[in-house]
Order: sequence, then structure tokens, then C-alpha cells
Amino acid sequence: MAILVTGGAGYIGSHTVKALQRQGRDVVVLDNLYKGHRQAVKDAPLHVGDLGDPAFIADVFGQYSVDAVVHFAALSLVGESVQRPDLYFRNNTAYAMNLLDAMVKHKVDKLVFSSTAAVYGEPHSVPIDEDHPKAPTNPYGESKLFVEHILRRYDTAFGIRSVSLRYFNAAGADPSGEIGEDHQPETHLIPIILQTLLGKREHIEIFGTDYSTPDGTCIRDYIHVNDLSDAHILALDALAAGGSTTAYNLGCGQGFSVREVIRTVEKVTGRTVPVVESPRRPGDPAVLVASSERIKRDLQWNPQYENLETLIASAWQWHQAHPDGFSQ
Repeated sequence: MAILVTGGAGYIGSHTVKALQRQGRDVVVLDNLYKGHRQAVKDAPLHVGDLGDPAFIADVFGQYSVDAVVHFAALSLVGESVQRPDLYFRNNTAYAMNLLDAMVKHKVDKLVFSSTAAVYGEPHSVPIDEDHPKAPTNPYGESKLFVEHILRRYDTAFGIRSVSLRYFNAAGADPSGEIGEDHQPETHLIPIILQTLLGKREHIEIFGTDYSTPDGTCIRDYIHVNDLSDAHILALDALAAGGSTTAYNLGCGQGFSVREVIRTVEKVTGRTVPVVESPRRPGDPAVLVASSERIKRDLQWNPQYENLETLIASAWQWHQAHPDGFSQ
């Protein structure tokens, strides 16, 4: 029996594929390579195609005995989603239904869904737990929340049980150095800082220094990509044991400001980061920190990379060896 991973050539998807393979599980990857990288999929079968093509999906399901699905495939740029909501609702929401319909037809009843902390919108309280009101401020968050609603309905109607995992800020790279973070364009803070040190950018831009935080910059909760991968496997195992449809936050429960991240990068690398201070960006909350107590309690998830220095060191190892990403 195989586990189908959509978006398995992407950042978090490829790390989860690698983690599944470490455990000796059969994995099949589906990816359109729009954002993913063929080089990130080492040994698993890779089928290149799009979830917008039901015939392609049917062909993949027809070739393998699929036991469960891990669904990463999606667009994920907040700013782009505001400019092109049509792309996000089509790719992230409508195309997810093509996948679900194939699961119904082929009697596959377990799915782990890559959701996002963006389903919460502006936080009313911190740390954010799973019961926090859901009020996305952009189409990206809305597109993911729509899928969460759809999953609950598909459970009631068709018996597809699911676990939605709401990520905070994914970062880091696999300690093997074989795979890491390579986005085009890059929008995540840590790789942008590291690209600056490698001469790929002139400076790092701090957007907003007047927030109501200890040093005036935004605070975020960073979680290592391998800890995310472990959570997906625990969710798969919970569903295999008969678990019910639910959702969990994934973060470390500890926030670091932009300035703290920059200082930690300087400590890890021994280099000085050139910084330019700029005005706030619209829609950036001052503090986003997760409560992940529920998944720790229910699934015994235990993050292994809670130390920010360790997380950054793993990312630095990858970026030094691959300054141009997977094209290197």
C-alpha cells in the first residue's frame, strides 16, 4: 500500500517524503513542478501533472494501491493571493475537490492536509490555539479554510477522515544536506537573510520597527521542517488507527522577533547581516505564536529542533552548499 504525496517535490513535501522513506514506507509523488523541484525527489516515483486534470489524477490512482494521501500541493504567496484570488481559489480549493473525488472513487479514506496559520487572521490572543476564531485576512488563508470545511463535509458524506495541520513559520533543512528550502521568489525571512550573506541580495529589509514588541519588530513562531514532517507521519498513523477528522496547530510555542532572528544568524554564521529599516507592510500582525499543546497531547508530537540556532544552522548548511538552490 502506498502513500500519495501531492506537492511532494516542494519544500515541506519533499522533507515529508524523505521522512516517510526513512521509515520504509512506499511513497508516490504527484507534483506539477510549478514551485517544486524534480531534484528534491530522490527515490520515490514522481508523476508530473496537475490536480486540475482529473484524468491525470485518475491515472495515478489507477497505477497504485493508495492507502492514504498527504496533500501539500497549493499556491502559498499571500500578496499574490490578494492580487489573483482566482488562482488561489481554483488551485487550492477547487483542485482539492478533484483529489477528494478521486479518493471517493478509489475508496481511499485517509488524508493529511497542509493547512496554515493564515486561517486565523489577526490574532485576538496569543498563543493561538485551535479554537481561536477563524477570520482569514487574505484569499490564501480563505482558500485553505474552505478546504478544511470541505473535508468535514466529505467525512460526513463519504467517510474520508482527515487531519488538517496549520503551520506557523516553517524553516530549516534536512541535516543530511540533500534537500532544503528553494522558493522562487523567496519570501521567508531566514532564507532571505542567508541569501544576503551569500551575496544574492544587497541587504535584509526589516518591515516595521515600531510594533508593540520588546524591540519593535514582528515576532513569529519558527518550526523546523523535519518537525513538520514528523507531525504528518503521526497524523497518518492516527488516521490508520481509526482517528477522527480534526485539526492541529504546528509551532514551537515560542516567538522570535525579526531582530532576534538576524542576531542569531550572525552568531551561527559569524558574519554581519546588512540591514535596511522600512515602514510596516499592511496586514503584518505584531505577534504570531502557536499553541501546539493539542497535538503534543493527542499524538505525542515532540519537536526536536526547538533551538533557533540549531534550526538556522541546518538552513545555513543547505544554502552554503546550494547558493543557487536546486539548480546548483
